Amino acid sequence: MKMLLAVLILILFGLQYKLWFGDGSLSEVVQLSRELESQKQRLRELEERNKILEAQVLDLQNGLDAFEEKARNDLGMIKQGETFIQLIPPAADSGNER
Repeated sequence: MKMLLAVLILILFGLQYKLWFGDGSLSEVVQLSRELESQKQRLRELEERNKILEAQVLDLQNGLDAFEEKARNDLGMIKQGETFIQLIPPAADSGNER
């Protein structure tokens, strides 16, 4: 009976060791779960970026308005015959009030 009890205790310790420190241990599962969530978040960010890029591609394919808008916004270009007016905000006072 003592021998059976000793064997069962050894089996129990062996299984506990595998549970806590072996392949597929609880700590490894927790670490992989965290990594999975991180990858899912990255995937969501990339999917959102792809949607924006897809919308830009469709705009560029459907007409010159998108080209013109991009040139105006990014490069500051104006059409022929237009007058460029730049508004400069007033400089902040340096505390010299009269």
